Formats: sequence, structure tokens, C-alpha cells
Amino acid sequence: MRTFFGMILGALLLAGGVYVYDSMQTSSVANGEVAGVNRTIVNWDVAKADWDALRDRAHRDWVRISQK
Repeated sequence: MRTFFGMILGALLLAGGVYVYDSMQTSSVANGEVAGVNRTIVNWDVAKADWDALRDRAHRDWVRISQK
């Protein structure tokens, strides 16, 4: 159980660290070609869209399964 908890905690710390790092970087949209050096690691808009799609699909599947 501790191993599973450690894996979950590690994943959350990794995602949080990447988010903090990316929030301190400049945007390539805002600065054009100059921002090529300081590009973010994760495209957070795409990650949010994927998360929303996953959440919506899980909700639809849960509703479908619970109706049986």
C-alpha cells in the first residue's frame, strides 16, 4: 500500500513541478521566435482538453453502466 501511495504522490509532485516550471517560462505565442529557447514542456491547453474529454467519457460510461 505504501508503494502505491508513493507512486501516486510521485506522479502528483512531478505534474506539479512541471506546471510550476512551465508557468515561469515565456510563451512562444507572446514573444515569437525569440521564445524558442524558453518553450514550455507541456501544452496545457491540449492537456486540459484531453482531461476534460476523459472526464466526460468516464461520466458517460458510469451513467451507462449504472443504468443496467
